[in-house]
Amino acid sequence: MSQETFAPVTLEFESAFGPSRRIRAVLKFLRLPTTAFAVVVLITFALLALVPSLFAPFGENESTQSYFSSPSTEHWFGTDQLGRDVLSRVIYGARESFIVGALAVVMGTLSGALLGIVSGYFRGPTDYLAQRIVDVLMSLPGILMALVIATGLGASLFNVSLAIAVAILPTSARVIRGAALGVSSMPYIEASRAMGAGNVRIIGRHILPNVAPPIIVIASIQLGFAIIAEASLSYLGLGVPLGTSTWGSMLSGSSLLYVQKAPWVGLAPGIALTLVIVATNLFGDALRDAGDPRMRGR
Repeated sequence: MSQETFAPVTLEFESAFGPSRRIRAVLKFLRLPTTAFAVVVLITFALLALVPSLFAPFGENESTQSYFSSPSTEHWFGTDQLGRDVLSRVIYGARESFIVGALAVVMGTLSGALLGIVSGYFRGPTDYLAQRIVDVLMSLPGILMALVIATGLGASLFNVSLAIAVAILPTSARVIRGAALGVSSMPYIEASRAMGAGNVRIIGRHILPNVAPPIIVIASIQLGFAIIAEASLSYLGLGVPLGTSTWGSMLSGSSLLYVQKAPWVGLAPGIALTLVIVATNLFGDALRDAGDPRMRGR
């Protein structure tokens, strides 16, 4: 067969997987208003979390000597009982909430993915033992399990992240196990074994790349749970240490005591928390739909 016969195929391959194809895929992903809204909200709060001092008009615990000041041009979200600017505390609270959420998601999703991959690939007694552990963890409500662990470990940023990560682990393990089971049954896995490839090589070269999309989707969805779990633990006094601004700690304490006198103290962190949770859920749903072949072309 002549060389000219293969030239169009090569050009078609490059066109299908070239930069223009990736750009069209991104634009298609962002065409829905809900997805665009989620991306804008997450990027905005991520920037606030990365450099809060650049956006906050006052320090995290700086007193303006203006107590319970209502929202104004100087204090957009008012001040609390100690004269602290609520907007500044919400911005600094974004940093702590995102750090705890991201750390918990990384630890919980990666450990759950590792357990799910090992369970789905090796099967047999390994799968049975791993799934019984997952069943025990899933029988307990995630927030209750995080509450018990945080109570035992004490209040610190890492401890609350670890407690939330343990609550995230079983769901991640169960989802990734299903994906690993499907991939490990493919003919090319048997071909790799026949060619002498070891388990580590097969997992690294074939299993992991094929289960990466579900890992990304489950991580994006679990981020919302992690942030709201941190807020719940901080609300109960089991989150980060006292004096550190978090949305959960801002919703407790003075916001409850002075809810009628200064409702803006609890309203601002509540709005921020709601926006981020809704945005993470919308973004996770969009990623799931983008990876579902049945949703393509719609």
